[in-house]
Amino acid sequence: MKVVVLGSGVIGVTSAYYLAKAGHEVTVVDRQPSPALETSFANAGEVSPGYASPWAAPGIPAKAVKWLMMRHAPLILRPKLDAETLGWMLATLRNCTPARYARNKGRMVRLAEYSRDLLIELRGATGIAYDERSLGTLQLFRTQSQLDGVSKDVKVLADSGVPFQVLDAAGCIAAEPGLAHAREPIVGGLRLPNDETGDCYKFTVALADLVAAMGVTFRFNTKVLGLRQAGGRIAGVTTADGEITADAYVAAMGSYTPALVRPLGLRLPVYPVKGYSITAPILEPARAPGSTLLDESYKVAITRLGDRIRVGGMAEISGFNNTLHPRRRATLEHSLQSLFPDAGDVGAATFWSGLRPMTPDGTPVVGPTALPNFFINAGHGTLGWTMACGSGQVIADVVSGARSPIEISDLAISRYANG
Repeated sequence: MKVVVLGSGVIGVTSAYYLAKAGHEVTVVDRQPSPALETSFANAGEVSPGYASPWAAPGIPAKAVKWLMMRHAPLILRPKLDAETLGWMLATLRNCTPARYARNKGRMVRLAEYSRDLLIELRGATGIAYDERSLGTLQLFRTQSQLDGVSKDVKVLADSGVPFQVLDAAGCIAAEPGLAHAREPIVGGLRLPNDETGDCYKFTVALADLVAAMGVTFRFNTKVLGLRQAGGRIAGVTTADGEITADAYVAAMGSYTPALVRPLGLRLPVYPVKGYSITAPILEPARAPGSTLLDESYKVAITRLGDRIRVGGMAEISGFNNTLHPRRRATLEHSLQSLFPDAGDVGAATFWSGLRPMTPDGTPVVGPTALPNFFINAGHGTLGWTMACGSGQVIADVVSGARSPIEISDLAISRYANG
């Protein structure tokens, strides 16, 4: 079967890999000149299935008010007051109940754990290298209330069979010795020993080279203009360079997917939540993190990638823009320097922003649509790298008509049919 994948970020390229493995003839289309140049380029670097959690959680509306008043705010609101933005924000608020949080986190962890296992399998089969480490992830709490509030996450982890450790301050330092030099107090943390780290950009570029050797065709510098319907199916992709036809089509264009599918009558509630990162060369290896640390106070991840430290996070609701605000860089630098002082050269750090495609319930949209030859793999938010391999395999199974080893019925766009 001929399959066109729209998008060459980590989601599009992993989709192409698993589709090619399933025996399909695959073409990947992207407006960029090479893979992973947008949201996949400089993300936080964490592969953290156990921390796969929706931003919509109990208590978040009250916390959001507090965050907006903080000097180093994890949430920044600069929304355009259009129907799409307001609708997404209201839908996110509706998911801030205990029952919805537990349901959403459960299915996110399910997909993420599956994805992590497939990543390990892919790495073993291909020998792909991307500054990977398998040393676990530590969610760090600066206040006792943060540590006390971890119970709801621990319950989901226990129910899902995910190994975890709740640590005091000494335990956190034992897990991440660089914290012994922290300039601000810490009270404890939640550690997931099975989590991994790695450079998403390096992974995606290396995997693109592998799938090209498998016969996958890449059409870069090709702007997608729309999809042509005929007979209740997708008949072709309209691009600036002409039409591309296939038997099946997979939309993996991140935050740009909703505009692509809207003319088809499909409502995809994915919003471009902006995130930031800095990447600093390591100055003092003994003071640097060994793996990934999640700074709960600022919603920032600090990750070791080879001889670099990647610091990424925050959520800015401001529509489609990639403006680099100095205040966001200051927040990232503060998080790093307060926990791992002098570990990295922040003066030499590169500064980046990306548009993370987020759904109101946190779960990506992966699966079929009402059009029998059209599929969606988008809306992974901050967890595209964590969920990429699992999502790619799910799409390959659905396109091929194969049975998935995990439950996938609640991942498709159909879950929004009733609002």
